[in-house]
Amino acid sequence: MSRSTVRQTVDAEARTNAPRGYDLVVIGGSAGGLEALSVLIGALPARFAPAVMIVTHLPPDAPSYLVQALAHRCALPLLEPDAGERILPGRVHVAPPGYHMLVEVDRTVALSTDAAVRFSRPSIDVLFESAAAVYGARLLAILLSGSNDDGAHGLECVRAFGGTAWVQTPETAGSPAMPLAAIERGAADAIYNPETMAMQLAALPASL
Repeated sequence: MSRSTVRQTVDAEARTNAPRGYDLVVIGGSAGGLEALSVLIGALPARFAPAVMIVTHLPPDAPSYLVQALAHRCALPLLEPDAGERILPGRVHVAPPGYHMLVEVDRTVALSTDAAVRFSRPSIDVLFESAAAVYGARLLAILLSGSNDDGAHGLECVRAFGGTAWVQTPETAGSPAMPLAAIERGAADAIYNPETMAMQLAALPASL
């Protein structure tokens, strides 16, 4: 990481540490991301106000057991949403295998079988970009471990619409390529290890 990138990240992290409410938290991860995701989900208190949407890269032709794997760690309702379902506060929505998960302008879930993006369906970029256009500054996007650059462009969109972008520290990622791609593009407001990220997430104020 270059010195200028480190300075930019430190300055952005100081801004991000100011209390701020969000209506939606979107989380993306791939190879090596499940461990960090489990830490984040396990830290969410029952009073957590924002809605949460999660995309992980999954095989399209096999059932996903991610909901079951995370449910015992999560104090919030956790589900694979249907198309048209409302994005509700305090609920965790997990993208089903084989579908892009998007945010519609009326804050409902859309599911799409459009072509894979960055070799993946569901795609992190697709979720992040659609959420950024709807939630703007009320969006927090989190990018975890992964083996390609999916999510980096999505974080750029999040920041362009006034939202906040957190990225897992590459040295704690099982596959650091995804966090590194975002950092190298200057798309991170803050870079946290999973434990620090979980504490920051759990301490978020209620949405206004």
